[in-house]
Amino acid sequence: MASICVIGGGTAGSAAALFLARAGHEVRVFERVADPKPVGAGIIVQPTGQAVLARLGLLERVAARAAVLDRLWLRTPRGRTLVDLHYAAVDPKWFGLGTHRGVLFEALYEAACAEVSITTGVEIRKLRREGTQHVLIDANGGEHGPFELVVVADGSISEVRAHAGVTTRDAAYPWGALWFVAPDPDRVFTRELYQVAAGTRALYGVLPTGVGPSGDTPVVSLFWSLAADQLDAWRARGLDSWKREVLALDPRIAFVLDHITEPEQLTFARYRDVKMREWHDRGVVFIGDAAHATSPQLGQGANLALVDAMVLADAVAEAPGDAAFALYSRRRRRHLRHYQFMTRALTPFFQSSSRLHGWLRDWAFPIANALPPFRNHMIRTMAGVSLGLGRAQLRLELR
Repeated sequence: MASICVIGGGTAGSAAALFLARAGHEVRVFERVADPKPVGAGIIVQPTGQAVLARLGLLERVAARAAVLDRLWLRTPRGRTLVDLHYAAVDPKWFGLGTHRGVLFEALYEAACAEVSITTGVEIRKLRREGTQHVLIDANGGEHGPFELVVVADGSISEVRAHAGVTTRDAAYPWGALWFVAPDPDRVFTRELYQVAAGTRALYGVLPTGVGPSGDTPVVSLFWSLAADQLDAWRARGLDSWKREVLALDPRIAFVLDHITEPEQLTFARYRDVKMREWHDRGVVFIGDAAHATSPQLGQGANLALVDAMVLADAVAEAPGDAAFALYSRRRRRHLRHYQFMTRALTPFFQSSSRLHGWLRDWAFPIANALPPFRNHMIRTMAGVSLGLGRAQLRLELR
């Protein structure tokens, strides 16, 4: 059994630590946040992520606080449907779980705390190789280790990745999203991720988010696309004109907007586009957003991270040392490259300053949605299992 260090206690890191510890390895996790807490807004745990959580024995806990989703519906402000994707059209056993990110975090992190040694409040900045082992160096110059294997899962703004010199792309997207979570006691929003796209400059979304990390009242997540360089102007403009704009797209959201009285109540999330030459090198492997951060356009970040963790643990069980990481990279390449490509290609059609992209989307997407082969490909992509055009899909034990 190997001594393994996991850098980062988020989705990818906690899941990887659990899988590896349960396989008998000596695992230690370093997390930069001193007292990690559940934060964030709604995400969708897709069939792929559900399969991984089931293997970890955590699916029931997450599902109990989540909202079941049957479809994704995207329309224009005039009511024209652009995309209407139902999971059951491809597989009647598939569905999404609208989940507060904090619910997923608590399930994974608390399980990891019970089974793995976790050191918090330590930010690992870089690694030093000593023979076949690695020493970790933190932000204060302190050293930790050595460890035989290192799993880097410290998120999209990875300090370790920045020092590794193996990144071919690491750029912030010019667009991000405002988000807000509000109670939805009457369950106004149920069973679907609902979005309205007005060109490429305005994208509104609302996601049923279960009951959140605490309490029993259903909550809903509101998302609003915004260019990063327009954030200050949006704040200065005040809330009233923005609320009128949102209400014009979806009057049902009024009760959520009533909870918002100050611009500071909305959190602005910025995203990165990360691509690496290789995900592994001599006993070090990068997983999750540290390896392949994308925009949230396909909503796959947490699901890809969970699959990363499971495939990594299986590879470590089958091969020694760095050979396991090479095996992991081979097994993940096709799936991850597909989602990186698709996200990068689709994002300008929803978040950009291009009128042409908006026109092409409004013309092409309804046609694709009406043709079963293309529609089913979109559903498989939404579910997280697609490996590219055609019927090939990721092999997981899906419910």
